[in-house]
Amino acid sequence: MSEKRIGGEAVAEKGWLRAHQWLLARRLVQFGILGLFLLGPLAGIWVVKGNLNYSLTLGVLPLADPYVALQSLLAGHVPETLGVVGVAIVLVFYGLLGGRVFCSWVCPVNVVTDTAAWLRRRLGIKGSAQLSRQTRYWVLVMTLVGSALSGVVLWELINPVSMLHRGLIFGLGMAWAIVLGIFMFDLFVTSRGWCGRLCPVGAFYSLLGRWSPLRVAAGKRSACNDCMDCFEICPEPQVIRPALKGQDKGVGPVILAPSCTNCGRCIDVCSKDVFAYGLRFNNTVERRVPPPVGDPGR
Repeated sequence: MSEKRIGGEAVAEKGWLRAHQWLLARRLVQFGILGLFLLGPLAGIWVVKGNLNYSLTLGVLPLADPYVALQSLLAGHVPETLGVVGVAIVLVFYGLLGGRVFCSWVCPVNVVTDTAAWLRRRLGIKGSAQLSRQTRYWVLVMTLVGSALSGVVLWELINPVSMLHRGLIFGLGMAWAIVLGIFMFDLFVTSRGWCGRLCPVGAFYSLLGRWSPLRVAAGKRSACNDCMDCFEICPEPQVIRPALKGQDKGVGPVILAPSCTNCGRCIDVCSKDVFAYGLRFNNTVERRVPPPVGDPGR
């Protein structure tokens, strides 16, 4: 299916802007956050100091990555008070909004992998290497165990997010190779391979936001015309079917899978406005009313 086909009905029905509103919002947030980090070292305007592992905003607000903090703790390094406060703030934030919001709304590598997915569709590249989505959880476990055994925050040795951040400030160098490797892997080897199958950061945040109240829901799933655009565009398409097609099995319309990134692309590309952001508590299965006796549609 070509890129022109995906979301084409939505563009025709809603207009280009509404059919891309959440994608545009995500890019604005991603580049905005990255820009705030780069303002200091590149322009001397220190709104935010640090990086996505630990930062201090306006000299007051600490934010710390709980995944890095956990590795550091396992490696034998006790965090300082500001670090603990920063971890607590991030835990509450992603616990409410959904952990993998980090992947789709904050992580700069997401721009790279989204671009690879777009180009893969444009070029019509089919098939991919078989790699389980559970692999990322095994990588997560290995980084935690490895940090405990080695006394080193293991993931930070190869973390592409940190390398990309440092590379944009000091010159990309080796970071180019890492970013290009991820791009080529997603383009030619496995569709959505890095974020969907290997990255332990996404695995960690999916566990963190497992019970978050903010969710995408197929509230108007009865209006679905089976165009399949949502499945084609979703970075984790396996999360859609239960909510969209589970009516007869008594499954509610809310996407509860923790691997959902809350990216909103299914909302964008749906011409029937089947999807919308909502709360996990609004998950009642609508009751089907049987047709009257003698109705030919029965």
